[in-house]
Amino acid sequence: MAKKITSRTQLSGNRRSHSLRATKHAQKTNVQIMTLEDGTKIRTTTREMRTLRKLSKKQKLEQAA
Repeated sequence: MAKKITSRTQLSGNRRSHSLRATKHAQKTNVQIMTLEDGTKIRTTTREMRTLRKLSKKQKLEQAA
């Protein structure tokens, strides 16, 4: 089972019909399962996945130089 490491929660808002009647609506976060280099699986948002990939790429470039 993948560990959930994100702390982001869903956003709430209203859907508006043609008559401008409001009904509650929830925007859920885009949670994906990501496998790290050591083999562990984590559940995280796609925005955080992007940040982790950028950081790991930066570390690899610094080690190569």
